[in-house]
Amino acid sequence: MGKTVAEVTENIDQKETLSKPKAKESKSGVWFDVVILLIVIGLAGAGYLLLQQVRDKQQDLVGELGKDTQQMFELTKQISGYQEQLVAIQNQLSSLNAEVGSKESNFEAKLNELSALHTERLENTSGRINESILRIQRQLGKTRGDWLVADAEYLLSVANRRLHLMGDVDTTIEALKAADQRLRESGDTAAFKVRGQIAKEIAAVQKVQLADVVGIYSTLEMLEEDVAKLNVFLPYAGKGLSSDDSIAKAKAKSSAENDINAKLDNALVAIEGIVTIRRLDNPVTSVITPEQKAFITEQLSTKLVIVKLALVQQDDALYQASINDVLQWLKSNFTKNAAYKQFVLELERLKAIQIRSNFPDISGSLKMLRDITKLRLETDKALQLPDVQAE
Repeated sequence: MGKTVAEVTENIDQKETLSKPKAKESKSGVWFDVVILLIVIGLAGAGYLLLQQVRDKQQDLVGELGKDTQQMFELTKQISGYQEQLVAIQNQLSSLNAEVGSKESNFEAKLNELSALHTERLENTSGRINESILRIQRQLGKTRGDWLVADAEYLLSVANRRLHLMGDVDTTIEALKAADQRLRESGDTAAFKVRGQIAKEIAAVQKVQLADVVGIYSTLEMLEEDVAKLNVFLPYAGKGLSSDDSIAKAKAKSSAENDINAKLDNALVAIEGIVTIRRLDNPVTSVITPEQKAFITEQLSTKLVIVKLALVQQDDALYQASINDVLQWLKSNFTKNAAYKQFVLELERLKAIQIRSNFPDISGSLKMLRDITKLRLETDKALQLPDVQAE
């Protein structure tokens, strides 16, 4: 089967040469060779067809391999895209980790700061509590003399406040006397100097001259009632006759009842009641209404009320300024008659009064008593010197 067509042909030729003497062999051998030849040709054709099929298969395999390569290339591109996305995600994760780390560090710093602040507050509170406990322990360990000295210190502070804040001289003197009594009952020898200072301060306070607030207030009340007696110098509708005109009118009526001349006099008096000639110190610029006249009078009353408020509050500056305001209002709006002059005279007298005196300094005894420990040491040294000299 492995022989080629040429070899078969050559073998046939050789057989024909050898078989010339045998030309008359049987025809069956020839047909056998022909069959073999046909078989060989069929095998060659089948081999060729098989080779063509193999080539076709090879081309198909090459095409499929190209398709697979293209798919592999696309898959590679997709994988590279996924890798880039993964890199971007990793970058984002790293940035987020850095941000979270910074926030954690800030949070820890704030926590540490708050912890330090709370620790400091706790320490301060603990210190204040310890101080309060020690103060309470010292208070519980005090003797009766110590309590009396503390009471005297409180009374001296009250005396200073009542004198300089409220001007209450009587209460100040009583508080100083009570403090001196507490120091005397304490029996503390170091308090002798303090008691001497208290005696000087009591004498200084007793020399203070206080204004008669009640009397001044009563005078202001009287002036407020006399406001209605003052005349506004500007003319207004409904303004009546003065008291001098009324008296003249009455005399004229009584002296001329039966005489014609008396009737004429009465007529003249009636005319004078309608037209009144009066000399004014201030120029008349306009005629005011009754409402304006009432406003001027009410304003004067209101200004007097302000003077009373300044008196009650013992505000000397406001008191003086309010009286000056009242005097200026009087000068600008009212007629300078006898009632006006008496009104101004009373205001000038009240203005000359100083309602708040210059109070003396009584803080010396309080300063000495607050430094009672130093006084006790000085007293002990003074008592020890005679003993040393005697030895």
